[in-house]
Amino acid sequence: MGVSGTLDYISDLMRSSHKHKKRKQFQTVNLKVRMDCDGCELKVKKTLSSLSGVKSVEINRKQQKVTVTGYVEASKVLKKAKSTGKKAEIWPYVPYNLVAQPYAPQAYDKKAPPGFVRKVDNPPNNAAVAKYEDPYIAMFSDDNPNACSIM
Repeated sequence: MGVSGTLDYISDLMRSSHKHKKRKQFQTVNLKVRMDCDGCELKVKKTLSSLSGVKSVEINRKQQKVTVTGYVEASKVLKKAKSTGKKAEIWPYVPYNLVAQPYAPQAYDKKAPPGFVRKVDNPPNNAAVAKYEDPYIAMFSDDNPNACSIM
């Protein structure tokens, strides 16, 4: 590798650092947006379709679910949905068969669509294993001040 090879290598490095931009990945973003009528639905659809990189916007008003697919970031889609004046959040539900305890108080949600429960990251361990302790051992224990003094 001579001088010209080194110069080509350095010029390629310099050129690549300026031209290449990090491209967003194609993804699907699910949102829960409160919509009551056709006007609300149309407003949300029109606003989200105006984002750059959006390929499609699907709305299910019965479930209050909006699905946006394209080269977008979830935070920007959420921000744009909130700009319509509607209450919006990232879709908080998962199918109930993916949750270990779907009827736990943190996971069960009356407002969830049929077949879905709220997404719980760390399910609480309420069912702690109770340690069986023999009452006779505690009765004759040296640690118990009220123990039998016969021994």
